[in-house]
Amino acid sequence: MDKSNWTATSAVADIPNGASLAVGGFGLCGIPNVVIRAILDLGVTGLQTVSNNCGVDEWGLGVLLSAHRIARTTSSYVGENKEFERQFLSGELEVELIPQGTLAERLRAGGSGIPAFFTPAGVGTQVAEGGMPWRYAADGSISLPSPAKETRVFDVDGVEREYVMERGIVTDFAVVRASVGDRHGNLIFDKSTRNFNPLVAMAGKITIAEVERLVEPGEITPDQVHLPGVFVQRVVALTPEQAADKRIERRTITKGA
Repeated sequence: MDKSNWTATSAVADIPNGASLAVGGFGLCGIPNVVIRAILDLGVTGLQTVSNNCGVDEWGLGVLLSAHRIARTTSSYVGENKEFERQFLSGELEVELIPQGTLAERLRAGGSGIPAFFTPAGVGTQVAEGGMPWRYAADGSISLPSPAKETRVFDVDGVEREYVMERGIVTDFAVVRASVGDRHGNLIFDKSTRNFNPLVAMAGKITIAEVERLVEPGEITPDQVHLPGVFVQRVVALTPEQAADKRIERRTITKGA
């Protein structure tokens, strides 16, 4: 049951080229940066990432992107990263852009064994009808458009409405960051760091959790658990220096303060 006998390097050692990888965090909040750096050092290429966004230049998933290790990404937000824009528009990167709530539910569904679900989000747009650019050609034309998705009309409370089918997401690996974790893999996320992390952890066949503070089994009460250890296979305990190494995406101050 002790899942904490891992370093960041050993935890990622079996990630192969072309693996699919779900990554927790929202912007730079709650991102598993230590494990991401270990994946960079591993040297794998052709990764297919699933994450709310793809980091920023030189931080988070941005380091893998800058090193051309990511071939495809599924995200709900793609701003704040100039290299992302350049790779996407030049045809070097394939991008599946989907509504944020849909991404969250696709991860949860995949982790719960639900193959697909219907949602009203995206009906009447290219999300459902297809044609969104997944990949551009070097000349700026669309070389790979998104496919059309199945839609169906359901009667909800006496009102017929169209819904689009979305598929659950299951990835080869998932990496998340928790504020507290025990040796059995039970995790606690501090405030907004909870964001996509539990959903990402559920979606991975093998989930790696880097934890800022490792405690013994029993120190986390059942009511405190945000993610049960059944979803976590590997726990990486961070050093105090690693745990404290965090960045602010946008620093806003009041003039004259």
